[in-house]
Amino acid sequence: MTVLVAGHAVDDLYQGAVPAVVPFLIAERSYGYVAAAGITVAATLLSSVVQPLFGILTDRRAMPWLVPVGMTVAGVGIGLCGLGESYLFTWLAIALSGLGVAAYHPEAARLARRVSRDGHIGMSWFALGGNAGFALGPVLVTPVLAFGGLHASPLLMIPALLGGAWTFMAMRGVHGAATHATTHTGRDDWRQFGRLTVVVIARSMATFGLATFLAIWVAQRVGGLVAGSAALVVLFGVGALSTLLGGVLAERWGRINTRCV
Repeated sequence: MTVLVAGHAVDDLYQGAVPAVVPFLIAERSYGYVAAAGITVAATLLSSVVQPLFGILTDRRAMPWLVPVGMTVAGVGIGLCGLGESYLFTWLAIALSGLGVAAYHPEAARLARRVSRDGHIGMSWFALGGNAGFALGPVLVTPVLAFGGLHASPLLMIPALLGGAWTFMAMRGVHGAATHATTHTGRDDWRQFGRLTVVVIARSMATFGLATFLAIWVAQRVGGLVAGSAALVVLFGVGALSTLLGGVLAERWGRINTRCV
């Protein structure tokens, strides 16, 4: 579980890196708000569309190698985003990172659920790792790009390369990591799943919209790029702590009651 929590932090660090990179793109390349929103779409839309496909694949057959590979691809995409001068190149690099994020999550979540033995607290720690990664994204991006500019973006790959190698080596020693995914019985409740999906979509629209433009607004109105990144750290950091609290409450009161609260 320690490896999975740390790996989730590294993987989602690159989701948190996207809104931190956007102000630098605006400052160095004079992108407008529409172009900035397009960068966020590249990171989130492809990841959202492709992730269910990876979920279907990992439901049918366990693919533990997707965990280190997805993490590495997520970092490589962010690392490449500052090298090309064209908007298309940057957009594709960010989209590549989103593809890596999509590949990582279904299999990592399956392994975390198995390791935690379906416990709410164990899964909340796994989720905490991801939210902590979101908060660490601006912490990584800001000093690198502030001192080196966008052309220093390849340095942002380092956590993904190290984390991917560590995860790969650690998973080699996990007995049964390569076994087939656990089968389940019963019927899927698509009506309830659809309602939950609508709620998640609404929540994601608000979250990613705020994350995209919060740093830009703070940087322009308050105190520069560092202040914008600090605002993102606060936003994502509070989310990380709330995720852990939600797991504790779900363990005590039940998931449905906690969700209603």
